[in-house]
Amino acid sequence: MSRLVMKFGGTSVGDVERIARVARLVAAERKPGRGLAVVVSAMAGETDRLVALARAAAGEGGNKAPLAGDDFNDEYDVVVASGEQATTGLLALALRRIGVPARSWQNWQIPFRTDAAHSKARVLDVETEALAASIDAGCVAIIPGFQGVTAEGRISTLGRGGSDTSAVAVAAALGAERCDIYTDVDGVYTTDPRIVPKARRLDKICYEEMLEMASLGAKVLQTRSVELAFARRVPVRVLSSFAEPGAANPGTLLCPEDQIVEKQIVSGIAYSRDEAKISLLGVADRPGAAAEIFTKLADANINVDMIVQTEARQAGRQNMLFTCPDRDAQRASETIAEAREQIGVEEIHLRRDVAKVSVIGIGMRSQAGVARTMFAALAQKGVNIEAIATSEIKISVLIDAAYTELAVRALHSAYGLDVA
Repeated sequence: MSRLVMKFGGTSVGDVERIARVARLVAAERKPGRGLAVVVSAMAGETDRLVALARAAAGEGGNKAPLAGDDFNDEYDVVVASGEQATTGLLALALRRIGVPARSWQNWQIPFRTDAAHSKARVLDVETEALAASIDAGCVAIIPGFQGVTAEGRISTLGRGGSDTSAVAVAAALGAERCDIYTDVDGVYTTDPRIVPKARRLDKICYEEMLEMASLGAKVLQTRSVELAFARRVPVRVLSSFAEPGAANPGTLLCPEDQIVEKQIVSGIAYSRDEAKISLLGVADRPGAAAEIFTKLADANINVDMIVQTEARQAGRQNMLFTCPDRDAQRASETIAEAREQIGVEEIHLRRDVAKVSVIGIGMRSQAGVARTMFAALAQKGVNIEAIATSEIKISVLIDAAYTELAVRALHSAYGLDVA
């Protein structure tokens, strides 16, 4: 008996009519000897509505300080998890209506185990004995994404976008042949088609490339889901939920590198506007200064990306810049300012109108001249580079946000990614 996991996001199940379409897509995948499990998100906009309700009930915007931390997060999870639970029942009903045996499974029934980090829980284990027996008997299982249950029996959630991770975790636990993630696009593209109309859909992309693309701004898959697929070697296919049932819908397959015969030097261009640059001028040039800075930021739960250090004109001083998500920029600046004298920082400058543009490709490992092509293409368009970060298969640059689309188009052409 083979097994297939299908996942549908909020746009795909946005109303009853779309849920009926999803039911037909699921029905089209039924075949003798194959069990089906379907992971669903909340209907589009429902999670935002539930989040607002939870925050209002906790006192946000009131005269008293709102509930926060442990007093808030566990019950917040109870509230926001209800969106996916409703979708499971609706899809089960839609499938039964067209003659497909189906039932909903809530995560405590499976059970889908997580740690107790409410609102950002991590998957520990998925117990599949009862679930597998049911789907192998021909009943389609409908499972809520984005959530699980703690050892104490409390509902937990995996963080926004966590349904992708739920689907991959279920596929790994079931030993599924594949995890199909249905979205509002028909696959993974070489870059954002809204910026570059000549972007093309990739037939295959390796886990490492997709992980870099997801972490660098591509919105097709959640980063944690790609990490899990990579670690457990789960084949993942990204495809459109708006194709007609039974019609050609090849999508893009995430797979190990050795399954891609012809490796492109660069497979894609990613970008992120959710960036801020913080410059620290006149940092004391002594052992431990950098450790103090980034310990303070880590303690404040602020993720740092690019880091550049240069000598200052003043003897015994260094200049340092780093980037972080724009939403954390003010807090990062204030965190350093509070320890300014202790660390020995003369000036702190925050700039928020920046963007990160990245080129990604496993072919970069064995090909010289990739950086030269990138820098030459940007220079030709008059785009100034403010910081650079590299890994084995990516080069990222920080630029003025106003030049984001120009830079993406220039790089897409420079690496020969445009559709002929």
